Amino acid sequence: MSAPPPVPSPALIPPLPALPAGARVLLAYSGGLDSTVLLHALAARRTRGLIAVHVHHGLQAAADGWAAAAAACCAALSVPLIVRRAAIAERDAAGPEAAAREARYALLRGEMRPGDLLVTAHHRDDQVETVLLRLVRGVGVHGLAAMRPLSEFAPGQLWRPLLDQPRAALQAYARQHALQWIDDPHNENPRYARSWLRQALLPGLRARFPQTDDSLARTARLAGETAGLLDELAAGDHAGAAVGAALSVSALLALSAARRHNLIRWWLTRQQFRAPFAVTLDRIDRELLAVAADAEPLIHWPGCELRRHRDRLFAMAPLAPPPPRGIWGIWQAGAPPALPPGCGRLLGAIPPQPIRIRSLEPGEAIRLAGQHHRKTCRNLFQAQGLPRWVRTRLPVLEVGDEARCIAGLGATEGWQAFLAASGWRGQWCPDLAGLPPCIALTAAPLAPDCP
Repeated sequence: MSAPPPVPSPALIPPLPALPAGARVLLAYSGGLDSTVLLHALAARRTRGLIAVHVHHGLQAAADGWAAAAAACCAALSVPLIVRRAAIAERDAAGPEAAAREARYALLRGEMRPGDLLVTAHHRDDQVETVLLRLVRGVGVHGLAAMRPLSEFAPGQLWRPLLDQPRAALQAYARQHALQWIDDPHNENPRYARSWLRQALLPGLRARFPQTDDSLARTARLAGETAGLLDELAAGDHAGAAVGAALSVSALLALSAARRHNLIRWWLTRQQFRAPFAVTLDRIDRELLAVAADAEPLIHWPGCELRRHRDRLFAMAPLAPPPPRGIWGIWQAGAPPALPPGCGRLLGAIPPQPIRIRSLEPGEAIRLAGQHHRKTCRNLFQAQGLPRWVRTRLPVLEVGDEARCIAGLGATEGWQAFLAASGWRGQWCPDLAGLPPCIALTAAPLAPDCP
């Protein structure tokens, strides 16, 4: 005998998590059944600060109509709506589903203010599909933990209030309240992994093993507990391995391979980078950690680069190609000149004399303030421990025909006198791993104006 169909719960969603004063509740609203039910339930509860955010992916011809339908539904419920367009890479290495998901979450994160709560309509059926997909892809316990009801999502939190509800309960709620929603044909296209799983695999599993959904949801909860313990272990290991924003290579090598990989994954995900696969972690061991200390190797995957300099391991967004040699601009009237991609930006008032900005020249030498002799920049780089990816991106500041300041490296006594006489001050904001976020253009090397 089949079980009776589920009925909508009188408490479809649990109470809202505690939020700081002034925090908003941003609902990821696609216009489909799930998010329409959640929008209706939150609006019926008169959720303070509720705003719907619709991401227009532009992947289907009907996308404009979906945005219009979303606007009409929100207007009927007196809920403000924000519509944002996503740019999806045509050939993302992670596949079209993952590319769309990452673009969507990036836009949603961009709408958040500190303390805001992002709400998504994932339900128990989604959780079951996620666990199965991750099982066949060979993930660890963090992957099997799948989606958690409440998690950190900088600059606020991510809440999934429907995770304990089957989709049938949402359908019943929608019928009870005569809701209308959008049906995305992608959800029925077996080309996509979730659609195939939903149509071809899960019906047979549920018929043979009626406890399938409960068992897989329980697996996710247990894996979440284990993942939490591993995160606590990683946080403790990080305290002993952190060197500023980098990790100590020697400290990493002192850990077992399992603890080392756990720490690297935790460290990267906390910086919003995509966690590396197991094969990439093995490459990190061989090609970054086990090489000679004077090597500067690189491993990259979509959205992230790992680089080593001496005993430090750095994670960063992919760098632009090295900038061209020569003159980059003249700093005189108006705003500071734009530097080449990857070289940061200059800040400051209009200088009393034009300052020419250029690249370093091969074999360049400079006599820094307080030194008796000129030294090659190469020797200065080595003494200060500046990584190679930083060296090629340092702007050189010239007054007249003389190089007076090399940002982040130091400056001459002539530059010191120029600053003292004029009272002028400037900054270089490099946005480069291995450097502070802001560096004062003074005679002292690496003098940060910002923590």
